[in-house]
Parts: sequence; C-alpha cells; structure tokens
Amino acid sequence: MRLPLADASHPVYRLNMRISDVIRRKGDMVVTVRPNESVERLLALLEEHRIGAVVVSGDGESVDGIVSERDVVRHLHRRGAAVLLAPIAEIMTSDVKTADPDTHIEELARTMTDLRIRHVPVVVDGRLRAIVSIGDIVKHRIDELQAERDQLVGYIQQ
Repeated sequence: MRLPLADASHPVYRLNMRISDVIRRKGDMVVTVRPNESVERLLALLEEHRIGAVVVSGDGESVDGIVSERDVVRHLHRRGAAVLLAPIAEIMTSDVKTADPDTHIEELARTMTDLRIRHVPVVVDGRLRAIVSIGDIVKHRIDELQAERDQLVGYIQQ
C-alpha cells in the first residue's frame, strides 16, 4: 500500500490553517477578570491558572481590555508596590487586537510578531470565545511539522 505524500484531507497538508484548528486542539477556556478588580487579584489569577495574560471583561463576554505580566511589571517599575492595590483598568491595554476563528494562523502569527503581542482574544459576533497565545501557535506548528515528518518517514520506510 502506498501512502500519498500530500494527502489534502490530512490536516497537516491543508493550506491556510485557521485559528479554529488551534482552538480545537487546545480548548476554548478563557480566564477573565473585571476591570475594577485589583492588580493583586490579577496576579493571583495568573498564578492560579499558570497563564501570562487575562482578558478584562465587565460581563465575561465582551473584551474591554487585556492585561499581562508585562503590564504589571512595567507599572510596578513606574509606580512601585502601590500599583498592586490599583484597579486593573489602570494598567490594562484597552486597544485589543482580536481575531476570529477563520483568521489564518500565518496571518495571526505575523500580526503578533509585528505588534509584539503574545495573546489575542478570539471573538465571534462581539463575544469572547477563546484566547490564542504565541505559544499555542508555535505548538501547533511544531505538531504539524512532527506529523509531516512522521508521514514522510512512513512513506520512505515502505
């Protein structure tokens, strides 16, 4: 039996992989925090969930902002320990780059690299549905390369 080298039905060989493919593998859980919560509470959430950023949302579905470890460090440097008692709204990024599930992975990776951002909320009809990190995109690409390698090795060994 001969295996085709580039089986179009195999996910590795589909051109234009989309964010929905990443979400399908990693899941769609998103940790959110309200803008009036303290930075101290934010740090507890980051540690509890072992994540680097949290979507700021007043209702759990809209994206009011995003706040990351980087934001905390920058403001801690500027303002000192008092920032820990400040509301997250004071340190969050309000102008959030979002994506939809149909966004191409390559496009989002390029945008994240160009804008130097590591987390992008995924929004459908104005409602938060998932979050994708640069690490998720890198992991997805590594998995694709490994699957391609495995298929090529299998073909060669036939």
